[in-house]
Amino acid sequence: MHFQTIAPVLGSLALASLVAAVPVQKRGFIAYGDRGDHIKAWQDSSSSSVAPWGSQGTASGGPGGGYPAPTASGSAPQQTGGSAPPTSNSGDDPFKFPLSNGFPVIQAGSPQLNAIEDQAHGLLPNGPPPPTPPADDDLTSLRLIAFNELWEVAFFTELLANITNNVAGYQFQDGAQKQALVNAITAIQAQEELHTLNANNALAHFNAGPIQPCEYIAGVDNLQDAISLASTFTDVVLGTLGDVQTHFGQNGDAGLIRGVAAVIGQEGEQNGFYRSLLGELPSQAPFLTASAREFAFSKLNQQFVVPGSCPNSNTIALPVFGVLNLLTSDVKAQDQSLQFSFSASGQYSKYSSTQGLSLVLINQQNVPVVEPITQAQVAKDGTVNFSANFPFNEFKMHGLTIAVVAQGSSFATVADVAKATVFGPALIEVD
Repeated sequence: MHFQTIAPVLGSLALASLVAAVPVQKRGFIAYGDRGDHIKAWQDSSSSSVAPWGSQGTASGGPGGGYPAPTASGSAPQQTGGSAPPTSNSGDDPFKFPLSNGFPVIQAGSPQLNAIEDQAHGLLPNGPPPPTPPADDDLTSLRLIAFNELWEVAFFTELLANITNNVAGYQFQDGAQKQALVNAITAIQAQEELHTLNANNALAHFNAGPIQPCEYIAGVDNLQDAISLASTFTDVVLGTLGDVQTHFGQNGDAGLIRGVAAVIGQEGEQNGFYRSLLGELPSQAPFLTASAREFAFSKLNQQFVVPGSCPNSNTIALPVFGVLNLLTSDVKAQDQSLQFSFSASGQYSKYSSTQGLSLVLINQQNVPVVEPITQAQVAKDGTVNFSANFPFNEFKMHGLTIAVVAQGSSFATVADVAKATVFGPALIEVD
């Protein structure tokens, strides 16, 4: 089985020339290092305006199938194979679309679509779409899904390029192990392309999109950190898609649920693979951590999206919260005090006293845990540093914990937390 071949990969890398992460600006195809300037630039940026996408054609695919797909007004780069990784990306340039096959503009019935489906081991759904347009709130969910999937395509395209091109930090001694991982990431990258087309084709069908790509910075410089990052953002995606399904059900758009459920299972398979590579249990907890659409949208904008690079992300009717930094590294499976910080400057200056604020911890499918903010100190630049308890033992807080600073001290559900959040999320992974 592939698992037996791939499982020792990271151990092999440790014996090769795996380099430690250091705060520099760029190596090979992936940007990484200090995120301070990026976060400041994001906080200072404003929303982008909508840019035209082009004319529409027809394609099968979408959460219910049968959706018209967006097509380019001009000619897209032609390639009969799949999505080849970029051959160069020097300097400090972030990742930019399109891919060499023209993605995200893929024509129905084209050799490019057929090649993507071959690499992904399956087709876009081709059943009939729901007979009526979704609620506006559910169009927001579809836009968020497309927004996230575009980032995932960018990430896995760069990761595949780094491994394929033997970038320092992504090198192997064993060629068979390298090829096994290349095969796995190739499939995942193509599957994420189909996820993107699925959501954007649905938006186009309902005259509500599609979402156009941004520019992205991944922030890692070696395979172990890259796989760890992939596992963490997949954890957030899994929780967020559960929130999306909840909105679909509440809004009477049951026809969209089945397709999202299929993606949840697929992303769960991915994450079990990442966790196995990292030497962790494939399944991290009995019930995965709930999330909210607002948390996913905020984290994507805070950490990965180049400020001002998104042509129409302002059509996604979700807030972007202030950044919450987790200062404690390597959180253990034990009770402890964690250190955090946020910037109480500009529009957030009124929160410098931390009065009325609490740290809220969301783990698995449990009632949110509220912890008081303690030892708060405000620096001259408005940075607020504080501590809060992490009650691991009482709540068995394995897996992903989503931490936010919110107004209030009692919350029954994740949705209640999202409505009161000011800063966050910070993501805590245990085991």
